[in-house]
Amino acid sequence: MSATDRPVVFRNGLVLTMDDAHTVLPGADVLVIGGRIAQVGVGLTAPDDALEIDATDGILMPGMVDTHRHLWQTAMRGYGADWTLTQYFVWYYLESGRLFRPEDVYAGNLLGAIEAIDAGVTTTVDWSHGLQTPEHADAAVDALEAVDGRFVLAYGNIQQGPWEWATSPEFRDFHRRRVDGGKLAGFQLAFDVTGDPAFPERAAFEVARELGVAVTTHAGVWGATNDDGIRLMHENGFMNPSTVYVHAATLTQDSYNRIAATGGSVSVSTESEQSAGQGYPPTWQLRHHDIPVSLSMDTSVWWSGDLFSAMRSTLGADRSREHLEAHAKQETITHCHLRAEQVVEWATRGGARALGMDATIGALTPGRQADVVLIKNDASPAMFPILNPHGHVVFQAQRADVHTVLVGGRVVKRDGRLVGVDLAAARAAVASTIDHLRETMGEEAWQRGMNPDVPETAILENPYQYTEWDAGSAQWKH
Repeated sequence: MSATDRPVVFRNGLVLTMDDAHTVLPGADVLVIGGRIAQVGVGLTAPDDALEIDATDGILMPGMVDTHRHLWQTAMRGYGADWTLTQYFVWYYLESGRLFRPEDVYAGNLLGAIEAIDAGVTTTVDWSHGLQTPEHADAAVDALEAVDGRFVLAYGNIQQGPWEWATSPEFRDFHRRRVDGGKLAGFQLAFDVTGDPAFPERAAFEVARELGVAVTTHAGVWGATNDDGIRLMHENGFMNPSTVYVHAATLTQDSYNRIAATGGSVSVSTESEQSAGQGYPPTWQLRHHDIPVSLSMDTSVWWSGDLFSAMRSTLGADRSREHLEAHAKQETITHCHLRAEQVVEWATRGGARALGMDATIGALTPGRQADVVLIKNDASPAMFPILNPHGHVVFQAQRADVHTVLVGGRVVKRDGRLVGVDLAAARAAVASTIDHLRETMGEEAWQRGMNPDVPETAILENPYQYTEWDAGSAQWKH
């Protein structure tokens, strides 16, 4: 009997179903049979051979969905902690990104995929724009297929224009070999639209249309993509409900209206937008245009690889902007528009909807695939009391509190430990990548890339600055 064949029942948990009514069930069970949610309720009867997992004092929720993560960059974890977006572009696009071999893409993807599962992210879009050759693409898929999670490959290549790689025979061959009938949960084309009036990206959009796959694109990124790109997509008929606009942080109302009217969604990477400089995280704008939102973490070369941080930072950024806008008008916000409950939805069903998977994942309701996360940590003083469950998930829980994870009914993490994962092999693969990059770049370039210059901070003149203490008069002298 395989892991997916054995029934699983979670007992006595606080269940966030994330159904249409956002039903919360205290002291409830979740029964999984044949890889799907069979029942959710109190005191369920389970088959005799079911694996029973005690969820007492824990929160049961759907597996989270990340709609934009550059998994191939995970091997460089934390290297660019002090970068701006400009430094990221220079390092990956112009200088060192081309040094990545297929085995380096494999190493990053393998570690990133494992990390996602460990943090309760059961579905991840691998925004894989480091696929310089078919061998790089094969390596990316090999790594994803080695991990028991749901992975959507978003195929991209930052070393060529999308009108080049997407129309090549090699790309078509890859799609035939690895996507049609393969193990991937989905497939997208990943490329950006610069706003060039000639609209060279048309050829890539036509390939996506012919293959019947979605396009995911970095839109509204300060200095890189803008309203002209959105306008060109719209005027040429390439905006549709399956299109995912990543960041969308510096667009005008006209562009937001075009996205809303064509049914697209936005993947918000708040940690990225706050730190790198794409623009202010746009949920405060998206709410006003009723544009669907999903969450993503972007890349571990900068930030954490879990959606707890994404939820927390997104809620904080939205509220901060709401207060700031009100203060500029001499007003006070007394009730926040964005609630923790909505952000949990974005991290689960929001992602499922963006990927066209809302009928199969994103909620704990009968018939859906059993992607289940149990948040429970009896050793943590932050895991009790649980009074506001959605608020607890957003502001109190963290990846260390992910107790058990199921993907399609398969147990991939239990009692806080990954199941069936060879971390030593992943570590060795990443170590080989780091050795290769340091040796190829040279130690000076390696250190310089990781430690960009710090601009001088101009100290403003202070008319109240005292310079000398007069002990006789017990006063400061100017």
